[in-house]
Amino acid sequence: MRMQVEFEREEDGRWIAEIPAIPGALCYAPSQKEAAVKVVALALRILADRFEHGEDVPAPFDELFCVPA
Repeated sequence: MRMQVEFEREEDGRWIAEIPAIPGALCYAPSQKEAAVKVVALALRILADRFEHGEDVPAPFDELFCVPA
């Protein structure tokens, strides 16, 4: 399974990294690599928080674990 990370460069040189499949997973950083690392870490925190609070998670993450209802 792969999730697409999208990048954009601002006029001031900063990089924006976003994972569209995970709402809220968007980070700014001075380099593309740093933006990528930050957005992946943020995405994992977002998913963990949603799992912990019983909220819906985007596919394919909703099928990764077999959790009793």
